Amino acid sequence: MMNCEQVTRFAGDVLGRKLSIRDRMAFAMHIAMCRGCRVFLEQNRLTILGLRSLKPPFGEGAGVDALLDRFRDETRRRDG
Repeated sequence: MMNCEQVTRFAGDVLGRKLSIRDRMAFAMHIAMCRGCRVFLEQNRLTILGLRSLKPPFGEGAGVDALLDRFRDETRRRDG
């Protein structure tokens, strides 16, 4: 099972469906037991939905997915 720090680090990967099945299961087990991490994950999900709903030049046409990927990479590099 993952701890809270690992869950926050992998949250973007879970939402982007980029984790292995083993990591997804560990993530799901932690989320099932940790209310704080469930809230954190929901906040991330809503933020991403909000960004994607913006009209260009800030929405999909502006490369929001690329920006989110870069943010995830920078977070992993800093935490890793």
